Amino acid sequence: MADLKKKVSLAELRKSEDVKPMMKTPIHYPFWFGGSAACFATLFTHPLDLDRMTTANSKPSFFTLVGMASVSGLLGGIAGNPGDILNVRMQHDAALPKDKRRGYKNAVDGIIRMSREEGVASLWKGVWPNSSRAVLMTVGQLATYDGFKRVLLNYTPLKDNLSTHFTASFLAGFVATTICSPVDVIKTKVMSSSESVGLMKIITDTTRAEGLRWMFKGWVPSFIRVGPHTVLTFLFLEQHKKVYRKFKRLD
Repeated sequence: MADLKKKVSLAELRKSEDVKPMMKTPIHYPFWFGGSAACFATLFTHPLDLDRMTTANSKPSFFTLVGMASVSGLLGGIAGNPGDILNVRMQHDAALPKDKRRGYKNAVDGIIRMSREEGVASLWKGVWPNSSRAVLMTVGQLATYDGFKRVLLNYTPLKDNLSTHFTASFLAGFVATTICSPVDVIKTKVMSSSESVGLMKIITDTTRAEGLRWMFKGWVPSFIRVGPHTVLTFLFLEQHKKVYRKFKRLD
């Protein structure tokens, strides 16, 4: 009887071992699969979004471009505020006295410590100056580039080539830096402060202490960063468009 039970148990064991390889093993996909799927989806949906704004026979007006750029800049400023405030604080930390330095190890450590020490709401501190700055920067770059490009093509001998793209993007970078400068100064003061100070009080105190010069404080280093970034962005964009038109034989 014992031998019979042993034979049965061995038979069941062999059967289970035979079945095991046939069982499906759960597949654990990489964490970035969701992001790549979203990117591929955007490739198909983005042309549909553009089709709602333009037709084959018309282009959006300057004011339409300003509106579109304003909305995208506002949403981007709100979504990116936690990262922006950490960037300002980590860059400004070295200028503070040792006893007042925050000493964030990295961005993740900064977010965790800000949430614990100042509350989750601190991640959106200065969100409105930051969003206003994002609106002005996006309008200053995107809308004015198209505006300058149209003026250069319509009222100068320049053709749709690299010289025109460089000139229009350089002017767009100049405008973007200039209109963003006052908001940049206020945004930095708000985000670098650990205390809750009203926006109007900051503007009033700064104007009283420095005069109206504060509005363009740091303009040169800001333009050194924004200018080349704007120029390179649109030069690459125009070349991408050129390659696409050639590939699709649209020229």
